[in-house]
Amino acid sequence: MKSKAVWVKLGILSLVTLMLLLVLSRIGWLVDERQLRQREAVENVASSQAAEQTLIGPMLSRWCVESWEELTGSGADRKMERQRREFTLMQLPAQLSVDGDLNQETRYRGVFKVRGYAGRVLLKAHFADLSALVAAPEHPGGQLTCSDPQMAVSVADPRGLQSVDIRRGSDPLPVASGTGNTTFPRGLRAPLRQQALDQPLDLSVALQLSGTTRFAVVPAASATEVRLRSDWPHPSFGGRFLPSPGTRTVDASGFSAEWKVSELATDAMADVMNGQKNLDTLDFSMVDPINPYVMSDRAIKYGLMFIVLTFVCVGLLELLVGRRVHPVQYLLVGLAISVFFLLLLSLSEHLSFGLSYGAAAAAVVSLLSFYGMWMLHHRGQGLAFGALVALLYGALYVVLIQEQTALLIGALLLFSVLALVMVLTRRIDWYGLQEQIGTPPETPFGVPARR
Repeated sequence: MKSKAVWVKLGILSLVTLMLLLVLSRIGWLVDERQLRQREAVENVASSQAAEQTLIGPMLSRWCVESWEELTGSGADRKMERQRREFTLMQLPAQLSVDGDLNQETRYRGVFKVRGYAGRVLLKAHFADLSALVAAPEHPGGQLTCSDPQMAVSVADPRGLQSVDIRRGSDPLPVASGTGNTTFPRGLRAPLRQQALDQPLDLSVALQLSGTTRFAVVPAASATEVRLRSDWPHPSFGGRFLPSPGTRTVDASGFSAEWKVSELATDAMADVMNGQKNLDTLDFSMVDPINPYVMSDRAIKYGLMFIVLTFVCVGLLELLVGRRVHPVQYLLVGLAISVFFLLLLSLSEHLSFGLSYGAAAAAVVSLLSFYGMWMLHHRGQGLAFGALVALLYGALYVVLIQEQTALLIGALLLFSVLALVMVLTRRIDWYGLQEQIGTPPETPFGVPARR
């Protein structure tokens, strides 16, 4: 009967663990809901202020009309009719230089943070000549009428344009909204009146620009050089091109990076000329490496292992010091650990993740240390139990912040705990466990049986 009582208690503890797993899953759903609201906050800021920005240009274009007379019909119906066609000529720079300082500008929607940026971006474009804008008739006797060339810069979200200054050489140019390009309509344009088509052209476009999370440039030039700086210390470089080797610096004060892209390495020029929308880019995103929802989600994934390890600590103390621990007490200890993840989530919306983790862990460790004194009927043993739980919290924090080595650290932690359990219990006679734990016979719930 005593052996049966042990197995019944183990079964009850298994049910307790399943109940706690359900509690963890509910907290996990809450994390998912908060992550969804975080994404909604980003979309709300993007829809009401300025979204991610992608720059294309400067691009030159010229609208032309060719008209000609063509003989149509047959026999008595033959006649001359006036025909016409409209077309647009485009030219992209031989050299494009982009220089930008985009510092972080955090926006808020309730307790949710949205990473944004604002700053100055200077585009400099050099055209050796404008021969690609010289129109040629396609039909005999065709007569051409062409507009003055114009330059345009496409911006993904023009609401982020706070000021614009366009210059041809040193001469300022008038600015109008819209690019006049049907594929990339958003942005700005400026006319190039009295522009000689056989002469070089230098344009500069100074933008005061804001956006959300991501900034990208399309390398639509024969040779593109981009230099970006920001006080954001956690950039994620993306697109089709990473910064040039040796040009990237990232530290606590921010980052700087340079890109050099040749037309031989990308189809961006041809794609822009052909009106393709999926373009090669070089970009950076403002990534928060300690996102509270991502970190909370990762912590909860270790929750079951954490509860099991805590139960192992309680079970070791129960075996080694000869104190009975009721399954209800196991349940309360597990609930305290589960509440830790809820505390962590709620605090991290207002404090840094490290401070939130420390505060939540301190609260739970203090509670379990106090409860452990009464559960084990010994102050020293209760404090020892609290110290073991604190050690587990410390190990979990290391696993969370060391993303690249989390699997290795987690595996070593489990191996160490297993080795410790095996060493400490190597002399226990498991068949005589009831007698070794001793004292009056008990029911499966650990309550002394009535004689």
